[in-house]
Amino acid sequence: MFDFDKMTNRLGTNSYKWDVHSDELALWVADMDFETSPAIVEALQKRLDHKIFGYTMVPDAYYNAVSGWWSRRHQFQIQQEWIMFCTGVVPAISSIVRKMTKVNEKVLVLAPVYNIFYNSIVNNQRKVLTSELVYKDHRYSIDFTDLEVKLADPETTLLIFCNPHNPIGKVWDKLTLETIGNLCIKHHVLILSDEIHCDLTHPGYRYTPFASVSEEIALNSITCVAPTKTFNLAGLQTSSIIVPNPELRALVNRGINTDEVAEPNAFAIEGAISAFTEGEPWLDALLEYLMVNKQWIEYFMAAELPELKVIHSEATYLAWIDCTAVTNDSKALGECIRKETGLYISEGAIFGGNGQGFIRINYACPKTRLEDGLQRLKRGIEIFQSM
Repeated sequence: MFDFDKMTNRLGTNSYKWDVHSDELALWVADMDFETSPAIVEALQKRLDHKIFGYTMVPDAYYNAVSGWWSRRHQFQIQQEWIMFCTGVVPAISSIVRKMTKVNEKVLVLAPVYNIFYNSIVNNQRKVLTSELVYKDHRYSIDFTDLEVKLADPETTLLIFCNPHNPIGKVWDKLTLETIGNLCIKHHVLILSDEIHCDLTHPGYRYTPFASVSEEIALNSITCVAPTKTFNLAGLQTSSIIVPNPELRALVNRGINTDEVAEPNAFAIEGAISAFTEGEPWLDALLEYLMVNKQWIEYFMAAELPELKVIHSEATYLAWIDCTAVTNDSKALGECIRKETGLYISEGAIFGGNGQGFIRINYACPKTRLEDGLQRLKRGIEIFQSM
């Protein structure tokens, strides 16, 4: 029904991911190589056919689509007045950091984590505070003792959380979220939860929205969501900020409007509405295809590159791979692989924590492209080890 094997050429399309040489293979940034849902294309085509692209408002249908999706897909009842449109999760995070914290205050993250979190903190003259995840037996967990010490610091005012967690692909369970949420309440730290990967949870695992854990936690939380990762719509600049607490919501709303990131382009709204009302069949098919790709990576690594270890993941389409048996310098490894084979992957060091010994591979691509990438990876590792 949906052709995920289609080898669409993205070179020469102003693609950020594919701004590479013609002989290179881009498996780095979290952007899929699949055409989006035909229903979304049809909705955008209908908007295009109108041939007038003036200022756009956010209609009730948008809020209905977002709340309906979370109710249907995740059993979380979101009141429509909680929802605010924003041009993206990253602009939302940066705006919230500016509005909800003061210069030189500390913002806590659990590392390794999505590298742009650090930028949103540092670029706004706040201080990054890191609680490193515990890595044992190729799995990650939270050091709650360390986390509470960091939350108890009177200069810590915000926790930026990733649920599910990028790059490790962890789906946090309700008990973990409850423990973290209650610690944040105890130490008067606001929760900002980036849940952009929530719809990419693997079979057998269930994502729990942070704000769904308890009313008390909901009133101390700000959640960022979007259809962009799920439906490959990053270029449409569309996301939602969900804030149950009316006082916090008023501040966030003022912030995103002051920063001019609350107005949609002519296609952002139509794409999001279609995704959340008509995109489910496409998404279900996508998740099946991604699982086959994930299993192929695990099989290939075990058979051809046993010195590399694929970390157990429960969500996302990003493989987090332990390379410490080969090197603790993932930057040098990544540069060597790209120079010698043309394979462009993400170097783990940018994610902080113990990431210097890891690489991240995006497997949201046709299997033929993934197979090419894995062969290049194998060749690159062999060349690196012979140097």
